[in-house]
Amino acid sequence: MYEDLIEKKLKSEDIFDGNLLHVKRDTALLPNGEQATREWIQHPGASAVIPLLPTQEIILVRQYRYPVGRVTLEIPAGKLDAPDEDPLVCAKRELGEETGYTADTLRRLTTIGTTVGFSNEYIHIYAAEGLTPGEQHPDEDEFLNVVKVPLAEAVQMTRDGRIFDAKSIVAILMLWEDLHV
Repeated sequence: MYEDLIEKKLKSEDIFDGNLLHVKRDTALLPNGEQATREWIQHPGASAVIPLLPTQEIILVRQYRYPVGRVTLEIPAGKLDAPDEDPLVCAKRELGEETGYTADTLRRLTTIGTTVGFSNEYIHIYAAEGLTPGEQHPDEDEFLNVVKVPLAEAVQMTRDGRIFDAKSIVAILMLWEDLHV
C-alpha cells in the first residue's frame, strides 16, 4: 500500500551528534528512480501532560524558549530518557519535575509527530487528574513558573496566539473536546 510514495534510504551520514539532537544527511531513492538528499533530526521522543484540576483549571508552565526567543506558556513536557522508556513513566516524571504535582490518573490523549518534515520526534500526550500538589524540582538548567489557567480561557489563548506551542494546542483542544462531547 502506498508503494508509489515510499522513499528508500540508500546511505546515511551523521552531520552533528549533540546531547539531544542528532542531525543526519541521507541519500534516498525516490519512487521515480531518482535520488534526493534528506536532512533530518533524530530525536528520542518525549511525553507531555495536561494537568486538570477539579475547578476546570489546567496547570501550565511559563518558560523562555531560546530557539524562538520568547517566553511561552506550555503544558509540562520533557524528552524520554531513552528511546525505549515508557512514555507514561516520562509523563509522570515531567509532571512532578515541572509542576510539583502528582496525579492519581493519567490517560493517553494522543501521540503527535511534531515536525515530520525534518524530525522523527513523537510526543506522547496525557491528561492528568486527581492532582496532589507537591514541590517543583525542575532540571538545573530549567527555569519556569507554574500557572493555573481556566481551561475555557486556555482554549481562547490557543485561538488568539497567546499559546502557540503545538503540543499544548493539541492537548488543550483535545481535553476541551473530551469534556464537552
